Amino acid sequence: MPSALPAGDPAPADGSLPPSALAGLGSRPFGVYVHVPFCATRCGYCDFNTYTAGELGTSASPQSWLEGLRRELDLAASVLGTPPRADTVFVGGGTPSLLGADGLSDVLAAVRSSFGLAPGAEVTTESNPESTSAEFFAGIRDAGYTRVSLGMQSAARHVLQVLDRKHTPGRPVDAAREARAAGFEHVNLDLIYGTPGETADDLKGSLDAVYSAGVDHVSAYALIVEEGTALSRKISRGVLPMPDDDVLADKYEQIDAAMTAQGLPWYEVSNWATDAAAQCAHNLLYWRGHDWWGAGPGAHSHVGGLRWWNVKHPARYAEVLAAGQSPAAGRELLTSDDRRVERVLLELRLRDGLPLDVLDTDGQAEAKLAADDGLLEPDALAAGRCVLTDRGRLLADAVVHRLT
Repeated sequence: MPSALPAGDPAPADGSLPPSALAGLGSRPFGVYVHVPFCATRCGYCDFNTYTAGELGTSASPQSWLEGLRRELDLAASVLGTPPRADTVFVGGGTPSLLGADGLSDVLAAVRSSFGLAPGAEVTTESNPESTSAEFFAGIRDAGYTRVSLGMQSAARHVLQVLDRKHTPGRPVDAAREARAAGFEHVNLDLIYGTPGETADDLKGSLDAVYSAGVDHVSAYALIVEEGTALSRKISRGVLPMPDDDVLADKYEQIDAAMTAQGLPWYEVSNWATDAAAQCAHNLLYWRGHDWWGAGPGAHSHVGGLRWWNVKHPARYAEVLAAGQSPAAGRELLTSDDRRVERVLLELRLRDGLPLDVLDTDGQAEAKLAADDGLLEPDALAAGRCVLTDRGRLLADAVVHRLT
């Protein structure tokens, strides 16, 4: 959940949505995202809307946040009229595992109370390996969570130090095994590649650790140097080098080859899974432009082409909701062209690709040229879909720009 909020139109104090956004609600998949803004420490590369206890002082607490969350979810159910049951729930952060199993149980109970869960709903929580245990995983499994995503980033100690990650290198693998022993069929490990000082052997060691954990899903993201972070300041002072695009491309290819060899093919540019059941349904909901309500400080929502975002600070979030008002700080109604461009941006990242007829005339002409350039699969294009080739994945942003 990025720390910066976009510009937009004012949001109504009662949180009401226009009829155009509510039209068709329930006919599309619906998800709930819950943002937990608390972290034990701040990682040097992170610009998410998170706060340590020292940064918050007495202005906010997990309890005041939870009270606000319950109020927002009840407001959401009222605003939506007859709210659809949640097909997916994703608790992210921040560090949700700092709430403990009991706290995460309370979060899911609040979602159930306001929305209910659809049969077979996917319920995910992110977790920091250091704030988990076998008892923690057993507790959240009993509460109804079906999927766990663990922040591993790297198995190399010196890489973790550059990222200011506090967990020990072996803990994510142990945590993944504990989660599986607690009954979680679906466990994800997150990797970050391209950290200054990371070698190909370091990355291979991280990938070997992932395999040993026996997880069914892996997410791997290139390190992005966000302005205002401690990492950015170190790079600007020359303490660390800026990640090199060619090196990042080499490491992506290393990851993809290794994942494929281990039976985890890609299904989204930065995500690999053993099969369709292991894919993250909640993230697919985002990538396919469906509906979700984002609850918590700084959380973003989208329903029927209307997008909005909440106030950032946990104290302000709780204060506004206690006053009976919506925490939305701003919103924007997407035009048909906005929605078309977003479909290209998001769906093109998927292994299934994008229907060719989503593109305008110029975009379809560019798609044919992109296939000639080896960026889109010619056979898929002939069948009416734009699907990135292996080379196209490395240049996905450029391909999107061409098609839009």
